[in-house]
Amino acid sequence: MPELAQVIVDVPTMQTNQPYTYQIPSTLEKQIQVGVRVVVPFGNGSRTVQGFVVALDQPTDYDGKLKPIKAVMDLRPVINKELLVLSKWLADTTYSFWISCLYTMLPNLLKAKTSRIIRIIDDVDEQVAFDIFHGRDELDMATVQDKPAIISKLFQLQRAGKITIDYRVEDRARVKTVTGIKPILNFEQLEEQRTSLHPNAHAQNRLISYLQTITGQVVKIKDAEHVTGLKTGTFNQGQKKGWLEKVPIEVYRNPLGMQASLDNQHLDSPLHLNPEQQHAVDEINKAIDNHDPETFLLQGVTGSGKTEVYLQTIANALKQGKTALMLVPEISLTPQIVSRVQRRFGSKVAVLHSSLSNGERYDEWRRIERGEARVVVGARSAIFAPLKNLGIIILDEEHESSYKQDEAPRYHAREVAKWRGKYNHAPVVLGSATPSLESRARAIKKVYHLLHLRHRVNQQPLPPIEIVDMREEVKKYGESNFSQSLLRKLDQRLQKREQSILMLNRRGFSSFMMCRDCGAVLKCPNCDISLTLHMDTHTMKCHYCGHEEPIPYECPNCHSRKIRYYGTGTEKVEQELHQLLPQARIIRMDVDTTKRKGMHAKLLRQFGQHQADILLGTQMIAKGLDFPNVTLVGVLNADTGLGLPDFRASERTFDLLSQVSGRAGRANKQGEVVIQTYNPDHYAIQDAKNHNYDQFFNQEMALRHQAGYPPYYYTVRLMASHPEEAQAAKAMVRIYEQLRRGIAPSTILLGPTPRAIARMKRRYYYQIVIKYKKDPQLHNLLFKILHDTQSHGYKDVQVSIDPDPQYFM
Repeated sequence: MPELAQVIVDVPTMQTNQPYTYQIPSTLEKQIQVGVRVVVPFGNGSRTVQGFVVALDQPTDYDGKLKPIKAVMDLRPVINKELLVLSKWLADTTYSFWISCLYTMLPNLLKAKTSRIIRIIDDVDEQVAFDIFHGRDELDMATVQDKPAIISKLFQLQRAGKITIDYRVEDRARVKTVTGIKPILNFEQLEEQRTSLHPNAHAQNRLISYLQTITGQVVKIKDAEHVTGLKTGTFNQGQKKGWLEKVPIEVYRNPLGMQASLDNQHLDSPLHLNPEQQHAVDEINKAIDNHDPETFLLQGVTGSGKTEVYLQTIANALKQGKTALMLVPEISLTPQIVSRVQRRFGSKVAVLHSSLSNGERYDEWRRIERGEARVVVGARSAIFAPLKNLGIIILDEEHESSYKQDEAPRYHAREVAKWRGKYNHAPVVLGSATPSLESRARAIKKVYHLLHLRHRVNQQPLPPIEIVDMREEVKKYGESNFSQSLLRKLDQRLQKREQSILMLNRRGFSSFMMCRDCGAVLKCPNCDISLTLHMDTHTMKCHYCGHEEPIPYECPNCHSRKIRYYGTGTEKVEQELHQLLPQARIIRMDVDTTKRKGMHAKLLRQFGQHQADILLGTQMIAKGLDFPNVTLVGVLNADTGLGLPDFRASERTFDLLSQVSGRAGRANKQGEVVIQTYNPDHYAIQDAKNHNYDQFFNQEMALRHQAGYPPYYYTVRLMASHPEEAQAAKAMVRIYEQLRRGIAPSTILLGPTPRAIARMKRRYYYQIVIKYKKDPQLHNLLFKILHDTQSHGYKDVQVSIDPDPQYFM
């Protein structure tokens, strides 16, 4: 009996969300491994699909006829054993398709429809080169994947290091190459060529001598030019005369664009630790040494030296031959942290985040997968980096909502980190100045090990915070984005040549456009939300679906020309600031000014080099920045998030104010913070003013307990959408009835109700929120609902299940 393979096929439905058994042809027995992609027949007819081999079985007594695997797509597994087990757990806990979870773990280049190109990278037998490669250096694997004898030979060549596999999309090579040279003639043949040279052909003579020293090698042409002092033209002559050939040499892209990343000679030394830092490092190192998968909550005030704790514990893991993974909320916004890790560990560091090109991300993934990079720094998706033998996992700013994935699979990086920590017997460190209520509650219950850093490393106190009541400002001075106190302090910094940071959590020029005659607000045609004015592009934009249209000069409803723009945004604030402080040099940092690749790092570098006096931005400037000359932080409207219909609104406001306040006074100069608000007495704002996390935690926990929200309850959100509102509502009512009959008596259902933004991208959304403490039947019930909603009775209804949602909006 032939051997069997269990394959998850690329058909994402609940009905196909399990492995299918396929026969392994005898010609492919040595090539099929767990974790490789294969091509298999599926369903009736001649349809073939891709899939992943998730298990290998010995022969069974099954009498039926099994379909054979058609072809193997990879010469080595693209999913390792750990990630394969993790993918199954992820699918189960996030109510997702197993195939979707597997693809989530791969770089885009391996998800897209790609050509797989086999390239010769070392000398191969001439007969093999002729029979398989037909005298060329590369081969499209698709042309031979159904020829087992050739595939078997390619596996042998791959194991011997003679060939490599590249992935190309749209005929564009995703492997970066530079030009190299390779001698065609051997030593004696080159010597014969020398005898025919003109006596004055000194350069060609030197070229022949050099080629004789590198026979059998491939050398970058730039290196050859540097060693010999010869010019490119001389090498071109050598190519014409048949002495050498030019060949592509694969090189890794450097996503940080820094030469230092490859220089291990001038790395930074560890800093001296204060007693609090030393205690934290000792406790975490003890867990690393003992292979203890303990979860630590490192709570440290801004500027307390959490990053140095991370770096020294990573160093300990590396010393023991292990690897390390460090996540930051949005890596493109925190280049300083990435730079610090890189300066400490050099070329051992790989970077993974969404701002990388497909090619850069693929190169970094391969460096990690091959074991060439031992420290990975990245955003949320880097939690799936194919590191082996993990020694420590770190989540910086663990409270950030960006660690939760909004699309399927809806995972939280913190939970995946804890899973990988247990699998690898490695500690997980959650760091924050303002931990999430869930994490702090777990630390109080001793589920997490709490470590405190209560003091700043520079011994400076936390900056004093002034609260400005904008209600009084408007009465005295009229409408403005700037209070008199903030303007005065900004001017003082300009006189002292010190820098300031201003945060307004709203991009664009105005919040909305309204007609003063009929009251109509210009809305997005696809979403239930008003359009935002952007003066730089002279357009009205939707920040949800991307719809864009010209600025109207008359009301589209009543054709009146009495239209006015209300609210404010970073663009409008910048304009006002230029009028109030014309001498100030301003850098604006928001989604609009940082669209182009590398602009985050460029703008921050300019500010760090004091090419600007004021950094104005959205919440992207609130975290991770460390500029010694910043002595003033201003928050222009602290109320932006307070009025949102979300139970975490107060927590997010407190976190944001605490984080941005921490950007001031991080060096030897005393810092100062001004918070402008229309709700000066709100407890989140008052507790942020007093730097009092404990008081905020106690008050917010009391409110959560009273209202029955996390961390006192677990929550799940079900959402149904349809182009017609009635159909979305009808589907959600059916789901509600199914839930009501199956849940435990103590479980609470909220809804069904329209979502806060009821229409988005031409679809209407209805939702149900489930709150529960213990409900053994709920998990299976939700999977059944997901299965049922893919039947014909729910035509064109899209249903999603979000465990532990970060927003109810």
